[in-house]
Amino acid sequence: MLRTLRRNLHWVGSALALTGVGFVILRLRQYGAGADFSRVSATSWLFLSGVGLAYGLAGAMLASGWRSLLGHLGTTISANVAVGIYGISQLAKYVPGNVLHIAGRQALGMAAGIPGWTLAKSAVWELALLATAAAGFGLLALPLIAPAYPLALSLGAFVALTSLARGLAKRLIGPGVARAFAWYTAYLGVSGLLFAAVLKIATDMPIAGAISWLAVCGAYVLAWLSGLVTPGAPAGIGVRELVLLLLLDGLVHEGDLVLAVLLARIVTLAGDGLFYLLANYISRISR
Repeated sequence: MLRTLRRNLHWVGSALALTGVGFVILRLRQYGAGADFSRVSATSWLFLSGVGLAYGLAGAMLASGWRSLLGHLGTTISANVAVGIYGISQLAKYVPGNVLHIAGRQALGMAAGIPGWTLAKSAVWELALLATAAAGFGLLALPLIAPAYPLALSLGAFVALTSLARGLAKRLIGPGVARAFAWYTAYLGVSGLLFAAVLKIATDMPIAGAISWLAVCGAYVLAWLSGLVTPGAPAGIGVRELVLLLLLDGLVHEGDLVLAVLLARIVTLAGDGLFYLLANYISRISR
């Protein structure tokens, strides 16, 4: 009876993930048909492929953070199992509703023997920590909103606030939550810097200095946060792009910015697809 239930849960989770695959393919076709990519050279496409690969591998940071939360809640799983469950279910975030990836993870996790209540609590913890970590990146974007604000001061404030938040989490809640917060912060930072790299490809205007790159990183993460908290937006599609256009308006030409936003979405879609394939492979090996 229990084996049948777990098998059914596994099929439910896998079906939700495959639905996400279908929506990813539709989105890729939509972006490909709606933009002129003739300005992007073959060398740039090769570089973008590397960016997509890096983004896909960064998904393991999310899985590591989730694994740390499960450990805090009293359930220990291997890194391979965490990546397998997380990566397979993650594509369902592109399905309208923006919640099916959590439902898929719940089903796959229960099929793997993780208590349902633990999975539900870990999802709440994850959303809270991701939102907290992303909000801190707003300090990096302050120079874009208030040009008179010193860039170095925004970076120092970000480092201080992030360190304080991690220290308080470790002291008041537990080391597992602190580790999860660190993994989520690292993931968001990598994602933002990868967008800055895409922006550099799309525009002829140089992004001067490392701190300016970090300001763009902060803008991207703020846009990501806006998509996360918007109900019903699949993977934040539409919402993130709008916020990015508002925050980066004036920094680069509008046409370059639109191209960068489209390229970034293609990169993230491809990266999530690669993470799904990697997770499938790891899951098969683990079983």
